[in-house]
Amino acid sequence: MTEQVYQREAATCLARVARWVDRIDDEGLDRTTGDGLVTLEFDDGTKYVLNRQGGSRQIWFAAGARAWHYDWNGTAWVDDRDGHRLEARIVEVVAAKLGHPVPGID
Repeated sequence: MTEQVYQREAATCLARVARWVDRIDDEGLDRTTGDGLVTLEFDDGTKYVLNRQGGSRQIWFAAGARAWHYDWNGTAWVDDRDGHRLEARIVEVVAAKLGHPVPGID
C-alpha cells in the first residue's frame, strides 16, 4: 500500500468512527478528535483511543487494558492477529462499556 492510500483510508476510517459516535444516543459517551486520533470518552473517565500509526501503516485501537492493530486489506481494516474487522470490535467494546446495544458503523 502506498503512503497516499494509507493516509486516505486512515483518514476515512477516523472520520467514520467520529460520525458514528455522534449518532449514539447516550450522554455517557463523547468523543474528541485530533490529528490522526479519535478518543472515545465515557462519563466514568474511561477513554478508548483509535489512532493512525503511520510508521507501520496501521490503525491501532486501545480499549481499557486491551489493544489491537489493524491492517488495510484493500476493502477493510482487519486485525493483524485474527483478522476480525475494526468496526466490529469498536461496536462490541463500546456496547459492552455502555451496557446496551449500539448501531453498527456505516
